[in-house]
Amino acid sequence: MPVPHPGATIPGVVHHLTDVGGTRLHHVTAGAEGSPVLLVHGFPETWWAFHRLLPLLAARHRVVAVDLRGFGDSAVADDAFGSAVAADDLHALVQTLGLGPVHVLAQDVAGGAVLRLATQHPEDVASLVAVEMGLAGYGLEAFADVTHGGSWHIGVLAAPGIPDLLLAGREREVLGAWAFPTMTAVPGAVTDADVAELARTYGRPGGWNGAAGLYRSLLTEGDDLRSLVAAHPVTVPALAVGGSGGPFTAATLGQVVRGPVGSVLLDGVGHHVALEAPDALASAVLAFLERVDG
Repeated sequence: MPVPHPGATIPGVVHHLTDVGGTRLHHVTAGAEGSPVLLVHGFPETWWAFHRLLPLLAARHRVVAVDLRGFGDSAVADDAFGSAVAADDLHALVQTLGLGPVHVLAQDVAGGAVLRLATQHPEDVASLVAVEMGLAGYGLEAFADVTHGGSWHIGVLAAPGIPDLLLAGREREVLGAWAFPTMTAVPGAVTDADVAELARTYGRPGGWNGAAGLYRSLLTEGDDLRSLVAAHPVTVPALAVGGSGGPFTAATLGQVVRGPVGSVLLDGVGHHVALEAPDALASAVLAFLERVDG
């Protein structure tokens, strides 16, 4: 149902709270015509990561941007949350809203949930666009290895109790002084207002639980994801979009998609492509969707 929203918003979107699978998901909708597109954020993000991209896609498509359980203004996650639960939530949302099959665009650590959705509920997914996305079992675990250039934050978020101990109450500093400055390349792409909106929801009680659950999954689900792909290969059209990760996303998708994978590399763009280069991303995605729908 449409609801008033306590945080930042943009013209042309409607905010909703929908009960699915024993939880409540916040999502926004825009666009009245065209095939449906579901936008799934990564870390440290919420639906707000797409607020520049969303209107560009909504000019031709019906667009839904969701806050995963434990993120944004969706219900807070418990300790059982992980990518499998997130996939079930996405399936329930697609079914409840009558969207399927839907074009899915996913970023970053949302990859595990979206791969589970595509393998376990192929009727839900018309195509897959992966933006700066990796997968456990296909190389993503290397980013947790700090001895070989990996990032400290993966272990911190995955360790029980540590996010609340070290990060709670420091959301603006973590996002504004570390996360976005180290992972973006376009000056000014992430504004103080962006950081404030994201910190608003990461700063609520239990606000780190969603990220913690997805990173716990990342460190443990490699064998599970490989088994799912072996049993149910992904056969839908796929597009990989890379920024600072270069061809990593395309190489990852190439291991799980049966068929050709399109690839777009955006020079001079960091990890947060939808915030840094929304016009270029929209151009690539709209061209891809036009081919798929055609």
